[in-house]
Amino acid sequence: MTTLALIYKFLIQILPAIQITLIISVASIILGGLLGAALTRAKLSSHWWWRAIANVYISVIRATPAIIMIFVVYYGLPFLIKGWFHVSIEGWNRMYFVVIALTLLFSAPVAEIFRSAYLAVPAGQKEAALMVGMSPWQAFIRITLPQTFVIALPNLANAIINLLKEGALTFTIGVVDMVAKAQMIVANNSGGFAFETYGALALIYWVISLAIDKLVSLVESSFQKKRQAIQP
Repeated sequence: MTTLALIYKFLIQILPAIQITLIISVASIILGGLLGAALTRAKLSSHWWWRAIANVYISVIRATPAIIMIFVVYYGLPFLIKGWFHVSIEGWNRMYFVVIALTLLFSAPVAEIFRSAYLAVPAGQKEAALMVGMSPWQAFIRITLPQTFVIALPNLANAIINLLKEGALTFTIGVVDMVAKAQMIVANNSGGFAFETYGALALIYWVISLAIDKLVSLVESSFQKKRQAIQP
């Protein structure tokens, strides 16, 4: 078989495992985004202790390699839970530990992305919304938040792609995702066809990354069209 034919063959074999990769990634993005938003709120708080806690957390998480975070959560969390609450979680599905680790890793850069995007929104727009009778919450939801989200989109897309790449390390604790499936294929072929196998794997990651970039571009274009439509 030709190289292209082998890549296609292994691509078909790896694809069923994409479900695990996507479940882990989507869950981590949602939970990490929520935690990142909470950290952003803490960093913008008027209370110094909230800012200090958020700054320390973000500094520690950003300095921790993904593989170490996965191992710390996988081996350390059951130990802590059992010691503090006398509950055993060692029987949990290993995917849960991966999601927790990636959530922590994703939340730190997202907090910085949200904070910088929020500060980039002109304060005068919020003041104008308050002057026309909106409550602070309404001004945030209807004026500040949409603009913050759009400003954050490009950097947020990069963070998501980085998370996807960090998630490739989940095989280290035995989760059978796409990377683990590719390794199994290589092992079953006694180390042969490694180039074709990992080439197929790289192609999948490449397509997912392009899809994320395209989605971000569509959202940005949609927002720009809406802004142009409401401008006099």
